[in-house]
Parts: sequence; structure tokens; C-alpha cells
Amino acid sequence: MSASCAGCRDGQAFQNPFSMAFQPIVDIERRQVFAHEALVRGIRGEGAGAVLSTVDEGNRYAFDQQCRVKAIELAARLDLTASDARLSINFMPNAVYEPRACIRATLAACKTFNLPAERIIFEFTEGEALDVAHLKNILTTYREIGFLTAIDDFGAGHSGLNLLAKMQPDIVKIDMDLIRCIDADRAKQVILKHLVAMLKELSITVICEGIETLEELKAIRDTGVTLIQGFGLARPSFERLTPLGEISLAA
Repeated sequence: MSASCAGCRDGQAFQNPFSMAFQPIVDIERRQVFAHEALVRGIRGEGAGAVLSTVDEGNRYAFDQQCRVKAIELAARLDLTASDARLSINFMPNAVYEPRACIRATLAACKTFNLPAERIIFEFTEGEALDVAHLKNILTTYREIGFLTAIDDFGAGHSGLNLLAKMQPDIVKIDMDLIRCIDADRAKQVILKHLVAMLKELSITVICEGIETLEELKAIRDTGVTLIQGFGLARPSFERLTPLGEISLAA
């Protein structure tokens, strides 16, 4: 039997109930929500750790599949399609065996809940060692289907620029450690300025995440980045999409 069905054949069920919170990614230039990122939570809003601590190698495939469907279903129920905002879903590359086989449940959910593939961003983090060839196959397949792809926490993981040289996603989310107190750190400002210029030359959209203060937000705007995420604008809302009127856009 081929690897295309390894997750279904060998994987264990994920039986722990969970839900989602949503945190907006805001276009501060256009003053609109660019996307809502789905973040796993317990069924009473408990933090992600309470759920992720029950995920292991055996049930990882089932958990990843359930997260995708849950995010799409809940976002649709919360009327995401009434706006132009996208839905951003985190996925586990090591839980994808064969991209076109493992995407079937996602596509079925998109059809059921009337959410076009073009409205979905798939994020992965470079925080764990990855098979680059396998990851490139996943991203290529997803983009062919119509999904957008994103590297999350860029700059904090194993591969960094080497990963970017081998594959160019649609979006790069800059790790919050580079953003923290950037207004008072010239080295961070210089690094971000040149990183943004490089990504622009590669036709990659930049999102800065982890913004907590007005000063950080102003420093980010000075680099030309307009897509922002962080507690300084809006915290994740449990089973709710934060409307633009509740988002701080003071800068």
C-alpha cells in the first residue's frame, strides 16, 4: 500500500474535543482585516497547550485533518464569507503524507461551507527540522489548488534563509522576537528593513506579528510593512471573528 494512505491506514484517531480562537491580521494601510488566523483552543477556551499536549506521532495526522475542517466550519459559521478577509490555518508538514491525498477532507469542507480555496492561507512554522523536498512538494501542490502559503515565525527556526532560497511562499510572517522593542533597537530596524526589501524583490508579502505597543507599530510602519498582527491590535477571540471596529489602529 502506498504512502498516500499511510495516515489513514496507520494513524490513530484524535478523540479530544477542541475549538478555535481567531486573531485578525490587519492591513493598516487599507484599514481592513486581511485575514483571521485560526488558533486551537480547548472547548472552554483553554490555551493551545492543553490540546497540543495530547498530540503525538500516532494521532498527529488525524489532529491536523480535524484542525483544518474545524477552522473552515467555524469560520464559515461566523460569517467569514461576508467580508473579503481570508482564513489562515496552521498545518503540520510532517502530518502530510501525500499532498493531494491528504487535502481531500479540506477541499470537501471548502465545498460544504462555500469557502473558496483562494480565501485560505496555509501557514507552517520552520521551528522543527523539515524534509525540504517534501515541504516544497506540499507548497507547490497547495498553490496549484489555489491556496496561499506562508512561513510562520520566520527567522526563529532551523532553516531560515536556506529554506527561503529553495522555496518561495506567498507570505512570510516575521518572528516576533525581531519585532519586540524594535523601536529602541537600531540593529533590529536595519535587519528588518533589508529583510523586507529582499522579500519584496522576491514578490513575497510580509506580515509582522507580535506587535504589542504603539511604538513598535510605528517602527514597523516606517519599514513599509502594512500587514500587522499582535496583541497591540487585537487578541485572539474565542469562537469569534474580531470586527474592524474593535481593532486598535492608532498608529
